[in-house]
Amino acid sequence: MKKHLIKEVKQGSIAEELDIKPGWYLISVNDTEIKDVLDYKYQMFDEYVVITIEDNNGEEWDYEIEKDENEDIGLVFEQELMDNARSCANKCIFCFMDQLPPNVRDTLVFKDDDFRLSFMTGNYVTLTNSGYRDLDRIIEYHLSPINISVHATNPAIRCMMLNNKNAGKILDYIKYLTDNGIYVNAQIVLCPGINDGKILDQTIEDLSSFYPYLQCIAIVPVGISSHREGLYKLKSFDKITASKAIDQVESWQKKLKKKYGSNIVFIADEVYILAKREFPSYESYEDFPQLEDGIGMVAKMRREFDKKYLRLKEREINKTVSIATGKAAYDFLKILTTKLEKKFKGLKVHVYAIENNFFGPKITVSGLITGRDIIDQLKDKEIGKYLLINYSTIKSDSPTFLDDTTIEDVEKALNTKIKVVDGTGEDFIDKIIK
Repeated sequence: MKKHLIKEVKQGSIAEELDIKPGWYLISVNDTEIKDVLDYKYQMFDEYVVITIEDNNGEEWDYEIEKDENEDIGLVFEQELMDNARSCANKCIFCFMDQLPPNVRDTLVFKDDDFRLSFMTGNYVTLTNSGYRDLDRIIEYHLSPINISVHATNPAIRCMMLNNKNAGKILDYIKYLTDNGIYVNAQIVLCPGINDGKILDQTIEDLSSFYPYLQCIAIVPVGISSHREGLYKLKSFDKITASKAIDQVESWQKKLKKKYGSNIVFIADEVYILAKREFPSYESYEDFPQLEDGIGMVAKMRREFDKKYLRLKEREINKTVSIATGKAAYDFLKILTTKLEKKFKGLKVHVYAIENNFFGPKITVSGLITGRDIIDQLKDKEIGKYLLINYSTIKSDSPTFLDDTTIEDVEKALNTKIKVVDGTGEDFIDKIIK
């Protein structure tokens, strides 16, 4: 049977009580081979399980465990998936990972396209390296919702965009999943002149027909770095094309709201910034299903900021602080900080829009600015008591920027303290005034 190396045993867990040690191996659960994390979670769901463990001497031990239903017993494995992650079988014309600068770390270069990661971490998958056998596993284990990178439902256009002759079956796959009770979130990377216009109309119409199992459609603009040598010639969004995309999506929202009671389709905040248009209302984002795609973040943060701001009492705060942000968010954050400066006497907030030299000037979102760019552009600036950055700027599991610069590196270089804002309006205010 396939063995799985135990990397860690969580403190205070059932596994620690059983004296299971890191470096040992999981052999089976309920006498069933564990091929990957899906098998493991399925077999471990019940209140009574039997696990077989191999110790350092090669001896196998059976542990009978009584626990709460779906309770984690505290084993952490060397491989998160308990299997190798599936690499991407596509060569997408818009793939941002193909546009990275040279000599970046290996974890940035590896392109996964694994439906198991979609369920566990929210990754979007194309399903081009999956077949009905995998779809049956999704259905059997009820891995719902699953996030799917669609981009276009027109088979020829999707095959062209993904550079994969097997990419044209996506509507069949989505129908199979939704017919079997699996909820789907869809994503469209919108590329001017390729999958916009009539192609986008078709895609929205096709996908929305699966509502309510098709929960939402996220539309994000293609990102174009300065490192596209030898790649497909793509056009960036400008004010005109961004406005057209917004008009098209908002027209669909009206139709879908009338037909289904939901907008279903949403477009990224960045497109409104490019078009220099007012952001939609807080209510129009419904339950904010696509925040991680940068959709509705401004409306949500503005509502949270205003609610807390109204409860604040004017007082004197004699201090200076700074914010490092992407150029796209600069105007919005400047409005918020100006309000705070007016309410609190002696407060000065510098908002610095960081030019993205790492990826190129067309990349303006905060989540892609790097530590080195912050250092280079703020080393001669007044920072004040501390510097604020958004949580999206660093890795979720370590205080590291995309260029491998750490928060500590930036603090030392700028001789200041860094505070990470969690993305909410309340935390934004608290990190400034406290």
